[in-house]
Amino acid sequence: MSAVSSRLPVFPWDKLEPYKKTAAAHPDGIVDLSVGTPVDPVPELIRQALVAAADSPGYPTVWGTTELRDALTGWCERRLGAVGFSHRNVLPVVGSKELVAWLPTQLGLGSGDRVAYPRLAYPTYEVGARLCGAEPVVYDDPMELDPAGLKLLWLNSPSNPTGKVLGKDELTRIVAWSREHGILVFSDECYLELGWEADPVSVLHPDVCGGTYEGIVAVHSLSKRSNLAGYRAAFVAGDADVLAELLLIRKHGGMMTPAPVQAATVAALGDDRHVAEQRERYAARRTALRSALEAHGFRIEHSEASLYLWATRDEPCWETVAYLAELGVLVAPGDFYGEAGERFVRVAFTATDERVEAAVKRLG
Repeated sequence: MSAVSSRLPVFPWDKLEPYKKTAAAHPDGIVDLSVGTPVDPVPELIRQALVAAADSPGYPTVWGTTELRDALTGWCERRLGAVGFSHRNVLPVVGSKELVAWLPTQLGLGSGDRVAYPRLAYPTYEVGARLCGAEPVVYDDPMELDPAGLKLLWLNSPSNPTGKVLGKDELTRIVAWSREHGILVFSDECYLELGWEADPVSVLHPDVCGGTYEGIVAVHSLSKRSNLAGYRAAFVAGDADVLAELLLIRKHGGMMTPAPVQAATVAALGDDRHVAEQRERYAARRTALRSALEAHGFRIEHSEASLYLWATRDEPCWETVAYLAELGVLVAPGDFYGEAGERFVRVAFTATDERVEAAVKRLG
């Protein structure tokens, strides 16, 4: 039996452990800004919906309840500008990372196929390609890629790690080019509701896709917007034929979102107030950390959206990681996201107000 893990890169976060120990030794404790995990409470109305659906002894369906599909289609039309959406245009998934990692396999890709993703990117795009034996390909501009054998193109706007946002015109050109060459586009839009100096646009917006969803699918998550990382609540939306195929495969695989989580998702997507309140928390933390980092000699690039600051002192990223660890502050090295990030660090502003204040004080 061959080890599938042999196809995969070394799990990057293990390399950060020594620096985490250094930061944890600070007299006032560690300020962990390395992982963008939510720390604020799950909104009460979402918890109530989860508890109310706790008595769910039967199996949930992979496609979700009618109420869930109504919530997904309604949110896509209201928030993303999608037009004429039906239940066939949406599919719940068990967290977006699971979807990203296993999508190429579920699409039937393998040896001889190519999967493309940004040069600076979430590592799981590469993992997904390698799991199925496809060739991972990085790009600066996807339209400069050789389309031969290119079966899946990942977009990520706003970007993790850089916070860069692709404009409407650029998205429109990419979608048109991909359709011309028969390339399936999956757009990771999990940070779309966290624009600060830009207003991110979905590939599902009619100005981008021309009102048809052929060849395009958007990926969305409730982890960041609603503090639901622990719920594994996410969904995909777009091309009905692609989603129908994924639904069939996922039925066989038993990839079911738990019934209480489905109910919680309905509640979360039906309420905009908690999203606005969470944005305010993140905005304050972002402003405080950015000011402190810049005053300390860091330069911030992109970062116009998402939950991260893409920062540099114009030195190798691991030197910056080590320097900040001595201050009790842990950040992610930029090379986790590709060689192009080797002189940057990713600073998450998902810590509590108290921990952010501690970081600001230490940087000061």
